[in-house]
Amino acid sequence: MSAGAAGTPPAGPILEAASAAVVGLGQMGAGIARNLDKAGILRGVFDRRDGAYRGLGLSQDIRRAPVAELCEIANVLVFAVPTTGAIGESLEGVAGRRGQTIIDVTTSSPAQSQVLAADLVTSGRHYLDAAMTGGAAGADAGELTLMVGGQADVLAACRPVLGAIATEIFHVGPAGSGHAMKLVHNMILHSNFLANCEGLRMAERAGLDVEQAVAVLNAGNARSFVSEVRFPRDILGGTMNARSQVSNLEKDLGLAVDYAAQLEARAPFAALTRAVLAQAVAAGKAEADFSWLFADYEDLIDRLEAEA
Repeated sequence: MSAGAAGTPPAGPILEAASAAVVGLGQMGAGIARNLDKAGILRGVFDRRDGAYRGLGLSQDIRRAPVAELCEIANVLVFAVPTTGAIGESLEGVAGRRGQTIIDVTTSSPAQSQVLAADLVTSGRHYLDAAMTGGAAGADAGELTLMVGGQADVLAACRPVLGAIATEIFHVGPAGSGHAMKLVHNMILHSNFLANCEGLRMAERAGLDVEQAVAVLNAGNARSFVSEVRFPRDILGGTMNARSQVSNLEKDLGLAVDYAAQLEARAPFAALTRAVLAQAVAAGKAEADFSWLFADYEDLIDRLEAEA
């Protein structure tokens, strides 16, 4: 982290996490909102898409209101939107409450996190980049794992909110550290997913039963979340519903590779994973569920090699 991130002055008093609002009701935000509602903490929600409110199942007294209004009724705002930059845009010109905390659960650039944290300090507000893993299923169950960057006392004050949506919470450093850890996490996770696709397509070509091959992986040292959960639940059963789009993975790997370059860290596996995902986007698969990458894997490699 930069000296600026670690040296950001505290914003002053911290409001108790007795009330919260959620901005962004997609695959992750919807589950977060429902669990905060169950905990009796949720006061309001917002999403730009009208259809996002259908079927949420929230209590009747939960307000649907723009961000400026949510800032008036909640001590903590959880942003489950595409990027940290989008959070900054949403808060532009919105004063908010002094002592209010903005919790950023996106996957974003650590540099953006640090800039937003510094900007919020000037208005007396606090910031946590609470990057998450566990997927939409984890958000639905309230069983996310959070990698949190920011001040320790702000995190401590926000435990009632974070504890309602997560079972594991790691404080990994100052502002930006949560997003840095998430980029490392996703770089490894998505590269591992494509490695499993490659190996299991090879097993298929060898005439092996793919389901049995996965069982062998899970009985041996090659097991991972991808082989133990992703393939049996989302691919082999034919549901093809990992609940995240190819474009999300491509964005994550782009951020990870760019961040590695900033750090002068060697990341050839991540660069290759990014290239394969970029081929999927170029092939018109951006909005497809990423579980389809298994079926498309060899075609994507053909496209990649044709460009080499």
